[in-house]
Amino acid sequence: MKHKLGVFILGMVALMTLSACGNDKSKEADSDKLQVVTTFYPMYDFSKQVVGEKGNVSMLITGETEPHDYEPSAKDIAKIQEADVFVYNSDEMETWVPSVLKSIDTSKVKVIKASQGIKLMEDVTETGEESESHTHSHGVDPHVWLDPVLAQAEVQTIAKAITELDQENSDVYKKQAKEYQSKLAELDRTFSETLVAAKNRDLVTQHAAFGYLAARYDLHQVSISGISPDQEPSPTELAKIEDFVKKEQVHYIYTEELASTKIAKTIASATGAELLNLNTLEGLSKAKQEQGADYLSVMKENLEALSKSIK
Repeated sequence: MKHKLGVFILGMVALMTLSACGNDKSKEADSDKLQVVTTFYPMYDFSKQVVGEKGNVSMLITGETEPHDYEPSAKDIAKIQEADVFVYNSDEMETWVPSVLKSIDTSKVKVIKASQGIKLMEDVTETGEESESHTHSHGVDPHVWLDPVLAQAEVQTIAKAITELDQENSDVYKKQAKEYQSKLAELDRTFSETLVAAKNRDLVTQHAAFGYLAARYDLHQVSISGISPDQEPSPTELAKIEDFVKKEQVHYIYTEELASTKIAKTIASATGAELLNLNTLEGLSKAKQEQGADYLSVMKENLEALSKSIK
């Protein structure tokens, strides 16, 4: 309740600020371009691939911020209100979005939920044992973008909505979306061909972000924490994970940049496993983006990392 109230108050502050400045949206020098605000990196990259040079795409959550912990500021809410388009993944990932949308005038902003139409998987976090008594349900898993096939569906949803909004440039959006979807389809083929013959299909991850990827390529994810990186295992669960790593001779534990690796290091120390990075793409640093990294290149790096244990 405190969270919703806080977001509501921030929304009111943002609206009062906007009213004080007048009803006209603030426009940049290139005001003829579509102004698109996105939440976190995959939504930013997918939208940018669709919009191309026809719009300005920005994101609220920087590569240094863990999206699960993000709270919008009054300035962020104002950015959403001022945009032509607002793109987010899902109510389950960006849990603050429903409250924010209630506090702004959505008739002036095209709101796109990229995961619309995708059936979200129930989250059953495994802690290293097959028995149901050692699993924990935390609602649904929002990490659909880590499946290259579902990523194509999200791009299609974004493209369809933007095309409806800006019909003058619809052919451009459709063409760019189709070209990017082809690249995602090729990424899917590469994953399939690389992992199809693997005998060892277990992966131990920092948090339960790779459920969709595991389901797509018939892998078995065992996570240290739950859907949120903040959901730490109990001492009993930690012991079960360590037993699993030893029993199944797991050589690598996959960590990520935005979450603490403390527990993963503890497991590695107790089992002799090594730590490797598996990027959830929940954030991509500005430095990496400037070096040319994007969704496709990071997913290819993820495949290289996975190939060390899935073989």
